[in-house]
Amino acid sequence: MNANTLDVAGARLRLSGEEVDDVVEIDHRCHMKDSFEVFNEMRRDGFLCDVVVVAEEKRLSAHKVLLSARIPYFRAMFCSDMMESRNNEVYIYEFTYDTTEQLLEYAYTGRVRLSIHNVQAIMTGANFLRIDDLMDECGDYLMKRLSIDNAVAIFVFCRSISYLGIELTVLRFIEKHFVMISRTPDFLELAVDDVIFLLQMDSLYVDGEEQVFTAAMRWIEEDKSGGRKQHAAKLLACVRLPLLQPSFLSDFVAHHFLLRDDIKCRDLVDEAKDYLLMPERRPLLKSFRTIGRVCDQVPALIFVMGGLTTSTRPQPRSQVEVYDAVTDAWTPCKPMTTVRSRIGMAVHERMIYAVGGFDGKDRLDLCEIFDTESNEWSTLPPLHRKRSAMATATLDGIIYVCGGYDGVSSLACVETFDVRRRIPEWRPATKMIKPRSASGSCVLDGVIYVIGGHDGMSIFAGGERYDPQRKVWEEIAPMTTKRCRLGVAALNGKIYAAGGYDGSAFLSSVECYDPMKNAWTPVTNMNIRRCRASLAVTHARLYVIGGFDGFNNLSSCEFYSPEKDAWELRSSLKEHAGGVSVGAVPIPATILTPTSPPVLLKSELDDYNMPLTVKKMMHSSTI
Repeated sequence: MNANTLDVAGARLRLSGEEVDDVVEIDHRCHMKDSFEVFNEMRRDGFLCDVVVVAEEKRLSAHKVLLSARIPYFRAMFCSDMMESRNNEVYIYEFTYDTTEQLLEYAYTGRVRLSIHNVQAIMTGANFLRIDDLMDECGDYLMKRLSIDNAVAIFVFCRSISYLGIELTVLRFIEKHFVMISRTPDFLELAVDDVIFLLQMDSLYVDGEEQVFTAAMRWIEEDKSGGRKQHAAKLLACVRLPLLQPSFLSDFVAHHFLLRDDIKCRDLVDEAKDYLLMPERRPLLKSFRTIGRVCDQVPALIFVMGGLTTSTRPQPRSQVEVYDAVTDAWTPCKPMTTVRSRIGMAVHERMIYAVGGFDGKDRLDLCEIFDTESNEWSTLPPLHRKRSAMATATLDGIIYVCGGYDGVSSLACVETFDVRRRIPEWRPATKMIKPRSASGSCVLDGVIYVIGGHDGMSIFAGGERYDPQRKVWEEIAPMTTKRCRLGVAALNGKIYAAGGYDGSAFLSSVECYDPMKNAWTPVTNMNIRRCRASLAVTHARLYVIGGFDGFNNLSSCEFYSPEKDAWELRSSLKEHAGGVSVGAVPIPATILTPTSPPVLLKSELDDYNMPLTVKKMMHSSTI
């Protein structure tokens, strides 16, 4: 028989061609699905089954080979030399018969019907049997239904089965919405260790430690038998008492009926009083309780001021605009009392401080404060030195104004303004290592960073940071590119430096600083070259606003997403162009809710007395 002749069932089949080398691969896409459907029918009929799974004294027939192929728990059992591999019966005690039946159905068909009534049982069973893909499906189901009312329950459940897949996501949600969640029945039913775990988190979003204290006391008082009182000192140790308002500490904490007779609680209160009353001893009392909480994912409104007009001969402006990232809309606010640009801008407790600047002729020592609640501007004591293009930062209720330009030279001097004092005034502080103007600044982990800039002769790649406890400036690793007139902001434990001018070119490049490694790495460039760029953080994103591209003053805005390492353009400013100053004013924690429409009572919003336009924006921004 030659190569192109086949003997089939006693007959010869002749194929055209001289050689049989034409190979066709058959791939029946439904083969696997159809096969498993047949296997499942055989399981239900008990046909060729070689193992019985017993749960709640009820029996389910199955096939060892298929269970081993689809479920890691059974693979480890049947494909080993263990005694269980020779057994024809497997007993399940960890979950119910109904759950066992659904898990076997999933193993055979890849199908399971999830509901609010069975998802916890299915997920528990999948975790026990190590069915990771089903765990993830259950996790996705829970995440799509995550709310203030069930966040604590989901968190506790995920911790109980050690499922990190969504536990961290739920924790981030709890951090962001802690104030509302702390009022839910599930929070009040938590075990003490879980309450302590939540109260200690550095990223809790609260308007003040008063809300953390209130949550702790509410949990204790929920137990009418008084048994939780024994945990008062443990919970109070989680509250950052030195950061409380002195009047609240004295009037409510020190005399609280649950705390006043507890020696350990009194010691914690005394420690906080020492910290507040004796500033010179604060370095000795430094602990996690003296460091403010920072939640990067909190939504905020971005206020912009101090830019230029959009005319061919730009002049400083007094106008103020506010940006809502949810609606991507700019809204005008009450303008400053003076016309100026290149101002220093700081935010503390939703009060905006506009410091110094340039009015087109002279550098200024003028300071104003904008109250976002009353929509009014008022003046503050003037700076000791006139300056513009300075670096500003707010830390623990103190505003720092670092360096700048006084019309003659770049400055190294620093002034501070403690808003917590009864009669606040500007006071000198430790000088920077180098004179710097047109630098960028931010606060991270209780330390102030001032980065880049110039001294009138040289543009800097390096930066320095100030530890207010030690009152010392120290240099940090230099950026990969020297920059002045750059934007700087902190996000997710890193510092970003964007744009600027290197002495020959206007930059679109962006760098990221890791304080743990003391090193800078590049990230994706902005869409537009910008010097005099300003950065602000809201919704866990980095926004860059305004600037100058070498030809035109810019009114454009774009944001950076660290997860995607990408920039995206947003709506442009309406009233400004050029080098604006920006500040992010957080949405109040008491009105932040992820529901739509918001479930906040109208009376609660009305109590937070602020301008109607800003109030509406804050209300609509809740996510």
